[in-house]
Amino acid sequence: MTDGGKEGSMVMDKPEEGNTGRITTVLFDLDGTLLDVDVEAFFPAYFDAVAARVSRYIEPDQFIPRLMRSTMAMINNLDASVTNAEAFAAAFFDGLDVGPEVLMPVFEAFYREEFPKLRCYAKPVEGAREVVRSVIDSGRRAVIATSPVFPEVAIRERLRWAGLEDLPFALITTYENMHFCKPHRQYYEEIVSHLGCQASECLMVGNDVEEDLAAQDVGIATYLVEPNIIHRGKRPCTPDHRGPLADVPLLLDGREHRALIKAPGRDI
Repeated sequence: MTDGGKEGSMVMDKPEEGNTGRITTVLFDLDGTLLDVDVEAFFPAYFDAVAARVSRYIEPDQFIPRLMRSTMAMINNLDASVTNAEAFAAAFFDGLDVGPEVLMPVFEAFYREEFPKLRCYAKPVEGAREVVRSVIDSGRRAVIATSPVFPEVAIRERLRWAGLEDLPFALITTYENMHFCKPHRQYYEEIVSHLGCQASECLMVGNDVEEDLAAQDVGIATYLVEPNIIHRGKRPCTPDHRGPLADVPLLLDGREHRALIKAPGRDI
């Protein structure tokens, strides 16, 4: 893939407010937007399951803090010369007696065999498949722009949970094919570079103010999905559009919709 980050910061066009007629590509967040995840139940179950799988090599009370530190190191990495997978591995195996040649096959087996069992903590967002299918049927490209902190096998499994695994996405961001994570602008620059389009041709659809509205920093228009908005107070809540997921195709087609065009200074 083309790594836009290696060429330096890209100059992006600023989208015209309210103009969606030239949108050719729609970026969809996954969790909370297309997939309803009970995060309070999912993550404890996930941590327990993966810790149990590697307990032969590393104690759970050592593994989970190391996993969290390495994940944060990957999220904060801005070195375009390494993928997210490489950034995670460098941090995780630093000072660990067990090498990647031993543990990585264990992780891979976990995601193939155990991760699918966590499906009970997630369900498709109502109408999500119809929205994505409508975007694709309109001739636009659909992208799964989930923060790429998981391997491809895990993200594709979550797409199965969402009932979207068979749809022809132009790109699915994973920790193998990306060099940056949300909310860094480089994450969105890399998507645009990979797709070979202009930022002004894209619309980011998501429910997380800090992570998904960061697309505005490179000139991508944004649609904040209601009602399950995540806002940690670290970024002004000023989307270009906001409304229910079901209204995204209406907005793109210029028909009647409930999405609100951003007003200066508007906040939740």
